[in-house]
Amino acid sequence: METLKTKSQKPDKLYDKNAPVWKLLRKERKPFDFLADIEKTFLQFDLSRNEIRVYLYLARSGIQKAREISDILSLHRTETYRILRDLEKRGLVSCILEKPLKFKAVPFEEAYDVLIETKKVSVQLLERKKKDLVDLWSSIPQHKAEPETKEIFQILEGEEQLILKANEIAERTEKEICVLAPDLELLRLYHSGFTDKLERVSKKKVKVLLLTNNSPKSRFIAEKTGLSDVKYLSVISDDLPSFILSDQQEILFSIKNGNVHYDTEMRRKKEKISFLWTNYNTFIKALKLLFANLWTTKKSPANDDLQVRVTTR
Repeated sequence: METLKTKSQKPDKLYDKNAPVWKLLRKERKPFDFLADIEKTFLQFDLSRNEIRVYLYLARSGIQKAREISDILSLHRTETYRILRDLEKRGLVSCILEKPLKFKAVPFEEAYDVLIETKKVSVQLLERKKKDLVDLWSSIPQHKAEPETKEIFQILEGEEQLILKANEIAERTEKEICVLAPDLELLRLYHSGFTDKLERVSKKKVKVLLLTNNSPKSRFIAEKTGLSDVKYLSVISDDLPSFILSDQQEILFSIKNGNVHYDTEMRRKKEKISFLWTNYNTFIKALKLLFANLWTTKKSPANDDLQVRVTTR
């Protein structure tokens, strides 16, 4: 008599890359990454996370009842109605007068335009208030101190703060602005419009010197800028510093994160953009000397490009 033996089946391990579950998760991860990027952007328009969740769900699923939205997103019914009303006030959701009430999301592209225009109006209102606030501030008695030039250090974080400060420096430059930037930093400056600013100030008799590493990317960007004083370094070290130096009076210096990683497309991952602004004379002189030495390095006979070893360790 044969005994029946059931073949034991091992469950798929979640972290086994050969398991079907892992392949499914890997396949489905990308759309959720896209939604995370959208959520991160929408947060900048002063929407709460739950408001974003409700809008994105409605935009993807079509007309829904508040009860259905509440159940799917695990939100309290009262909070769901409040969120829908707030989204309706902001022009992102419309209400269909049926029993029970149903709600419909404004198409994504149109909703994004609404958020941008609302942001613009808010900025315009703040600009209109500027004169009144300045006058009010001036009317308050203040202690008058003798003007004194002090050496200051300021740490800036975020790409927006970087670009704002870089544009301010370019506007204040009267004689010469020196830019040392590897191709990835140069790409950031190019997409932000700062290189256009450099081109404009160069037409106002400001000398603009651009020093970057020798790569197809940096050469392409440099050619797009239309700047004439550009030199390329065949850099051996990966630690080429990045800074913007103006009139030997102020400098914006990149503080690099030691935990930066790159993917196959050489895009930065989870990088914290930090910069140091200072008018500290000794620091400025040291980096001006570095820039001058790199700029005047003689060309190697074997290569038309500059052969330089850069170390910051």
